[in-house]
Amino acid sequence: MSTDTSALPIRMLHDRVLVQLEGKEGERRSSAGIVIPATASMGRRLSWATAVGIGPNVRSIIIGDRVLFDPDDRSEVELHGKEYVLLRERDVHAVAASRVESDGTGLYL
Repeated sequence: MSTDTSALPIRMLHDRVLVQLEGKEGERRSSAGIVIPATASMGRRLSWATAVGIGPNVRSIIIGDRVLFDPDDRSEVELHGKEYVLLRERDVHAVAASRVESDGTGLYL
């Protein structure tokens, strides 16, 4: 899903990352195609999202990167009728992008 970030009426500050969740929250499908309802009891599960805005002090994420974060540590915001999640860069657990080197050790914040 592409997002026209030029239409967002905000400028991100400091180390903030604005992301859009991938897919719908709630029920999901297993790799075998089995529907798992949102009420199914599971351990703590991280979520993937796409970065649509970043602040000037963000060092490891660029717009369009997929990021992994804990959905319990998030702030939600609605812009132009779409829902987004606001995170700090330090709350992102991983970045998935073609530019990420496989032999790197990562950045510790």
